[in-house]
This record gives sequence, C-alpha cells and structure tokens, in this order.
Amino acid sequence: MAPRRPGRPLPELRLTDDERETLERWARRPKSAQALAQRARMVLGAATGHTNTAVARHLGVKLQTVGKWRTRFLAKRLDGLLDEPRPGAPRRITDAAVERAIRQTLESKPADATHWSTRSRAAAGGLSRSTVYRIWRAFALQPHRTETFKLSTDPLFVEKVRDIVGLYLSPPDRAVGLGVDEKSQIQALDRTQPLLPMRPGQVERRTHDYVRHGTTSLFAALDTQTGTLIGQLHQRHRSIEFRKFLDTLDGAVPAELEVHLIVDNYGTHKTALIRRWLAKRPRFPLHFTPTSASWLNLVERWFALLTEKQIKRGVHPTVHALKQAILQYLALTNEAPKPFVWTKTADEILASVARFCRRISETGH
Repeated sequence: MAPRRPGRPLPELRLTDDERETLERWARRPKSAQALAQRARMVLGAATGHTNTAVARHLGVKLQTVGKWRTRFLAKRLDGLLDEPRPGAPRRITDAAVERAIRQTLESKPADATHWSTRSRAAAGGLSRSTVYRIWRAFALQPHRTETFKLSTDPLFVEKVRDIVGLYLSPPDRAVGLGVDEKSQIQALDRTQPLLPMRPGQVERRTHDYVRHGTTSLFAALDTQTGTLIGQLHQRHRSIEFRKFLDTLDGAVPAELEVHLIVDNYGTHKTALIRRWLAKRPRFPLHFTPTSASWLNLVERWFALLTEKQIKRGVHPTVHALKQAILQYLALTNEAPKPFVWTKTADEILASVARFCRRISETGH
C-alpha cells in the first residue's frame, strides 16, 4: 500500500486582540445573524491551530465551507466574513427624478384637483403609478389624507396646562382628582330595516338611513388615579342638572377628602347657582381647562371609548335602551378600572405646542 501523500500546508491564521474580541462577540449571537456567527466560529477554530477538517467536523459543516471562509478572512480580514452586495438590475429612476417627484408633490397641485393622486402625479412627472407609489411610501407622503387641528387662544393657556398636568403627575395628598364633563345630546338611533349580520365573506350591513328616538345626556366624573367613574344620566344638561351631579359627587367622596374638579369652560359650570354651591363647599376647587383644549381632561378619553364601543355602531330603538347600554358600559368599566396614565410633563407639552406654532408660521399663510 502506497504511503498517504501529505496535503498542501495551510497558511497560518493569526488574530489581533481586536479581531478576536469582535469574532467572539459575533459568535455569541443567540438569534440574529446566525450565518455571520457560524463564520466567526470557523475562523476562531482555525486560529487555534485546528485543521479545516477538524473545524468542519466540530461545527457540522462541509470542509469546503471552512476553507472558503478561512481564505476570505486571510484575504480581507473581518470584512471578508460579511455578505457582499448581490448583483441586480441597475436603477432606472435616478436620485434627481426622486427628488423632483417629492418636490412637486409637496410644492404644487394638479390643475383639476386639490391634491395629487398616483395617477395624476405619474402623468405629470412621466413616471409609472407604481414608481410614484413607492416614492410616496418611502418618504411617508399621503396626499389623499388630511387632518384637523385646533390651537387654544386662551391667554392663560400656560398656567392652566401647568395646573392640570400637575394634578395628574403629582396629585395632592388626602385628595381626589376628578375629570368632570357632560356628553350631551346622545341620540338613540334605530335603523329603518333590520341589520344583516356578519358572515364569512360579508361584513355587517345596515341601512344608510335611521330613525331618531330621542336623546339623553351623560354627566361623568373620572377618578384620574384609579380609573373609576361616577355617572348620571339626565334629559337635559343645564346648570340645574350639573348641580344635581355635584350633589352626587359630594355624597360619593368621603367628607375628609378634597375633591379637585377638572372641568371645561362650558357655561353651566360658571352660573350663579354653581358658584353658590361651590362657595358652601370649599373642598371642591375647580381647575378649568384652556379653551379649545378639552384633550387635557382625561374623562374625554373615556367618552371616546364609550362612543367607539357602545354608541357609534349601536342600535337603540328607545331612549331607555340607549341609557341601559351606557349604564352597562359604565358598570363594566368600574368592575375592572384601568386609569389612563398621563406621561408628558407640562414643559414637554408647551414645547410641542411651540414647535407646532413655528411650523404654522413658516408656511407663509
């Protein structure tokens, strides 16, 4: 039997301290970039003096794979272990064309519309609809959408924001903070024909027209710390009804606690009747939200949930049915109350409003 011929000697593979530290960090990756981690283990094994065969057997890979990455590392060091860019078709849309499409979208309008569509922008710019869509998507441009905003003009805006946010973030001791408001004129709406329920392949359907069966008004107080609610339904929402609701709050909150009421600037909160009631009960200080800033009152967030979950798609043939739905949702809220967590400080809010005002002033309108 002829003696086995020795193979070609492998070039020596030595690592610097920085290379070894980087390779060991790559090799320890538990989930991400596993291909890179495996290549790092191959090189580390080869750097200890083991043959490619021994490294391949230990790691469970092919001998040719170890040889490939050992050679790549010797040629390019750490960069040799990284994936090289894959070949592909050259770009047909230049950076200048992308910039022009974005600039025209932002700074111009079509002659026959108030905003661009993918069709009109493609026709005007000599691009395909899919190209315009990809450019808009990449730069988060949505010409078909619009939103509204409202800035408060209250001269005491800063002071009121600091006052109410202070109640949320640093509530006073031996006191309860209640966000109080009324959701007025809630309509009991019924459809003119029965609903067609949802089924596979078909959403719920209802007639476009409806029948009004009357209204009710909800007075609600949200405990800003616990998330519990006190609610009361009335046919109207005058100061008389608001005083009755205050009487309810007076009886519900223990007498030894102060009751900080967060309210808006609605007229029923400032009548002589309410002022006399408050004068007799000094434990009820009022905190007014700035005008056009009802978002500062947390009870408005609960009203939004009530509308979304019970009123918007609800069918109520009578006012009584509407009241029952509202009271049931209020009771369910109190069974597992979850407070809304206010996170922004007054300084952060005021800084955000200032930035928005600067954006408005820079538009030139």
